[in-house]
Amino acid sequence: MLPRRIRSLLFAPAVRPDLLRKMPATGADAMVIDLEDATPSDAKATAREELRSAVADLSGTIPICARINDPSTPWHHDDLDSLPEGLDAIVVPKVETVHGLDALERALEARGLDVPVVGGIETALGVADARALLSHPVIAAGYFGAEDFIADMGGVRTHSNHEVASARSQVALAGRVARISMIDMITADFTDDARCRRECEEAREIGYAGKLCIHPAQVAIANEAFTPSIEEVERARRLLAAYEDAKAKGIASVAFEGQMVDEPVAAQARTVIALAEG
Repeated sequence: MLPRRIRSLLFAPAVRPDLLRKMPATGADAMVIDLEDATPSDAKATAREELRSAVADLSGTIPICARINDPSTPWHHDDLDSLPEGLDAIVVPKVETVHGLDALERALEARGLDVPVVGGIETALGVADARALLSHPVIAAGYFGAEDFIADMGGVRTHSNHEVASARSQVALAGRVARISMIDMITADFTDDARCRRECEEAREIGYAGKLCIHPAQVAIANEAFTPSIEEVERARRLLAAYEDAKAKGIASVAFEGQMVDEPVAAQARTVIALAEG
């Protein structure tokens, strides 16, 4: 079963069984066996065999997802045909049209596959139509893919992330409207812990629940960043206590530690507590 909230979603190539067997020890909330970008085109058949073997060996140790190739590729239907029992979700990249999601839903039903779908919003068209796509009934969670998005836009990827700021926020907003959990883009330089931490903090601030991870070293950073600290939780509880006391006296807002607190601020505090308890 896919966790309701995923702080860290760790990817590994399907053609690297040595790495796949190490995934449960990383502390990731869920793992992705990647049949798509991390698998060369001449190794797709081998990757499917390794997927089945890994799921058989690892089922029950960590939630397991498989990222299949998107419907525009020649490998998509073979990927669907090869999905083994025991998967907790499938990850579908480059989601772009409601028509495509309708077709995916029919394809899953035809194969008797009752498995959640994590949809990737990572193209210009996908971002433009993100609200309709993420609200589709087949989609259980979503992610923003910055690298593919900028490649599709013909843009330039930078350390600042300014070039993806608008799209990143738009996708988070669309996920919120759809009431699904959203996962932030990868940090491609897995040696840059500071950038990974900064991006996790930015993502949490705009509503993402977790981070796509491409290296085990990123897992602990993501888990920490998307879990409220003890100090945050204690302050949130103090704030709510002060607010509820004011409400009981018929006062709609109250000064708390130099901040004016009303219902929207109280709602943010409730979210902090819910995340900590989740």
